[in-house]
Amino acid sequence: MKGYEQISPEQLLSADLSAPEWTERPWTVRWDGSTEPPEEVVRRTLGDVVDFHTSGSTGDGRTWRRDREQLWAEAGLIGDMLTADRPEAVLSFAPPRHIYGMIATVLVPARLGLPVWYRPQFAPMPEDTPHRRWAVMAIPWTFRLLRQRLSWARGMRRLSIVHSTAMLPAAAGELLDELGDTASILELFGSTETGAVATRRSGEGDRHWRLCPDVELLQPRPGDEGEAPLVVRSPRLAHAPEGGAMTEWRMDDYVRALDERTIAMTNRRGRLVKINGRRFDLDLLEERVRSAVPCVDAACVPVSDPVIGEHFDVLLVPAPGDAPGDIDLAALRSALPCRPRRVMAADRIDRSETGKLRRLQTGDRSELGRNSAR
Repeated sequence: MKGYEQISPEQLLSADLSAPEWTERPWTVRWDGSTEPPEEVVRRTLGDVVDFHTSGSTGDGRTWRRDREQLWAEAGLIGDMLTADRPEAVLSFAPPRHIYGMIATVLVPARLGLPVWYRPQFAPMPEDTPHRRWAVMAIPWTFRLLRQRLSWARGMRRLSIVHSTAMLPAAAGELLDELGDTASILELFGSTETGAVATRRSGEGDRHWRLCPDVELLQPRPGDEGEAPLVVRSPRLAHAPEGGAMTEWRMDDYVRALDERTIAMTNRRGRLVKINGRRFDLDLLEERVRSAVPCVDAACVPVSDPVIGEHFDVLLVPAPGDAPGDIDLAALRSALPCRPRRVMAADRIDRSETGKLRRLQTGDRSELGRNSAR
C-alpha cells in the first residue's frame, strides 16, 4: 500500500520499538498471512520481558517490566472485547514504545490474526483495501483527524475504536454523533504499572467502569463511605527490574465502589485542585477552555499559590495565524467556574503520546493575564 512499508511479524517483534523508525513512519504487518500461529511467532521472537517507562506525568519517570505472557494475556482480554464487532483489520495511531501502544498496535492484531496498519501523525490513511470493519487504536488527536477524514470513516460499516486512560476529548463525542451506530469507543483504564484495570463503552450509556475479568478490587469496598484510592490485584502487574512481582498496586486514582466489579471514577488526584473550598477537575476545565477559545492545544496545570495554596495556570497554544495577543481572555474566563491564577501563551504543550500532560512543561511562554484576586 502506498506510503506503508510491509514488514514481517518477526521484524516487528525483534525491533527496538522505541526507535523513530518504528514510531514516526507508517508500516503494515499481515498477521492474517502468517504461516505459523501468531502465538508461536510471539513466543519465539518477543523477549521474555519488555521494559516500559513512565512519562513522569505524576512523578519521576521510572522503568517497569512486563513478562511476555502478561502482555499476551492483556492483548487477549482486549481482543475478546472486540470480537463481537467482527473487525477485519486494525488501524493504530498508538506508538508502540509505551504499554498501550505495544498491546494495541503490536499484540492485539496478532491475537486477532488481523492485518494492522500503523499510522503516525502525518501519514496517509490506508486506502484501497477491501476492509470495511476496522478496530481503531486511538490516542487523543485520532478523533480530530477522523472527523477531518469523514469520507473515509463514513465509508466503513463498523469502526470499533479503542482509547486508553486519558480523558476523551470533545471531538470523540462529536465523531460518534457524526457516525451514529456504525462506531463505538471502548475505553481502557489503567497504567504502566497495572496494564488495563477496567473498561467501559462510550456511546452505549456506560458511565462507570467494569473491572477486567482478572482484576480484583481490594480498596475501596462496596458500601464504603466517600471516595478512596483504588487498590487492585492482578496477575498482570508489572515489576521493577530490581525487584520481584508485585501482589497489589495502589493507583493515583480515587474511586467509589458500586459493587465488587464496578467503580465510579472521581479522577486522578493530581488532576484535582481545591480552591477556596471548591474542588475542580482540571481535565474538565481544559475541555471548557478548548471549546471557548480557538487554539491548537490548551492545558490546565496545577500549581501552588503562596497565599491560597492550590491553584492552576492555563497554557494556550494559539490557533495558526493568531498571535498571543489575539487570544480572547474574556471568553476564556467566562467559560471557567474559577479564574485561573495565570493565563500564558506557549509555543507547545508537552504531552505523552497518549495525551497525558507531563509534569515539566517546556517551551517559550508569554503571560497574558493574571488573577490578582486572592
